[in-house]
Amino acid sequence: MSISTNAIGKSGESVAFTYLINQGFKILERNWRCGRDEINLIAEIDDCVVFVEVKARKNNTFGDPQDFVTKKKQRFMIRAANTYLQDRNIEKECRFDIIAINNEMIEDPILHIEDAFYPTL
Repeated sequence: MSISTNAIGKSGESVAFTYLINQGFKILERNWRCGRDEINLIAEIDDCVVFVEVKARKNNTFGDPQDFVTKKKQRFMIRAANTYLQDRNIEKECRFDIIAINNEMIEDPILHIEDAFYPTL
């Protein structure tokens, strides 16, 4: 029986959630939405707000999970992050991370890419 893409994604978000907590992050939001834009996880560590995109795949047949965070997805995340920071009047450093989960990998299925991309002007 095949696992749905949605189920793999939800499972990946739960794995990433637990991973971040174990790394000392405080989770501020999970699946935060702003209109049609969504940020999987918003966390905080060392006075820095971290906007996290989680990508999970059952294997890397079509590429590594992190390769699916397109420029378009980055623009959506940046727009949503700006709204989040403005709505809450947060003036802290922030960054955009990707957590890539490859369920095919036995030893290190989680790849945490800090500062995966930067907002452009």
